[in-house]
Amino acid sequence: MMYAMSDPHSAPHMELATFPTPVEPAPRLATAIGLGPDDLWIKRDDLTGLGGGGNKIRKLEWTVGAALAEGADTLVTTGAPQSNHARLTAAAGARLGLDVVLVLRGSPDASHSGNLALDGLFGARIAWAGDVDQAGLDEAAAEVCGQVRKTGARPALIPFGGSSALGARGYVRCGEELRRQLPDLRTVVVALGSGGTMAGLVVALGAETVLGVDVGALPEPAPAVREFAGLPPSEVLRVRHDQIGDGYGTLTAATAAALTLAARTAGLVLDPTYTGRAMAGLIAAVRDGDIRPGERTVYVHTGGLPGLFGHAEGVAFAEGQVVPYEA
Repeated sequence: MMYAMSDPHSAPHMELATFPTPVEPAPRLATAIGLGPDDLWIKRDDLTGLGGGGNKIRKLEWTVGAALAEGADTLVTTGAPQSNHARLTAAAGARLGLDVVLVLRGSPDASHSGNLALDGLFGARIAWAGDVDQAGLDEAAAEVCGQVRKTGARPALIPFGGSSALGARGYVRCGEELRRQLPDLRTVVVALGSGGTMAGLVVALGAETVLGVDVGALPEPAPAVREFAGLPPSEVLRVRHDQIGDGYGTLTAATAAALTLAARTAGLVLDPTYTGRAMAGLIAAVRDGDIRPGERTVYVHTGGLPGLFGHAEGVAFAEGQVVPYEA
């Protein structure tokens, strides 16, 4: 069943997290990147509560709500091995007493740390799809849904990243929270992966306010944002594509620098794939004048901490920052 973004009462909703999430000032981080001490605030969507926190739970409140309304008893979704969305789908299923099958790229010899460890702890089963593109992953998920039906169960396929017009409603609510918390905000910076988070923020705050930092999850994410937000193809979005580096799963020098700076000036832990790239994009936007001192800027911390511990390159970088004490 399809639910239009324009009809806020057409879809059921399931409360799964703790809202509103706080906004916190980051004065030392702000001055370190060239802003005034009162200019930068952090929207702590890593503190949503369920399953280790993160932005995906806002979307799951809507997509899982719809699945339950349609009689589902099993959630099936897709992602990369360290998918935050897969982890939170598993956590939502555990809370609600639903079976969960995660259809993931790759093979069983992938690392079992980070999000994968939590997937197992929450009781999710994993179907490995091999080295496939998005179309192949979707095909594998459809096949899994067919197998689940043959057992007499009722599966619901939750979209990749939780991103759809329905899931984006979670971030319409987030944008509305932000307007109440910081009425004078000028720019909201967020990681742009599958598109739903940015789409909801754009609906609530306007395309001119939201700066999405492309992390490389999709070849071209802007059309997905427009689709989920119900915008025409001509709508201009603020998107940076300069933080992808060698690809979605890699740790770039700019991201590594952003991880260190955020940790040492704000005690803020970011991950190498999403929030680290978004912070690197924020730093670059200040450097090139897209974000200016004197304007209230919000950085949306979308979570993903468990993914850091499943990212070998990221862990090695962090361990390399340890300096022995010498008297």
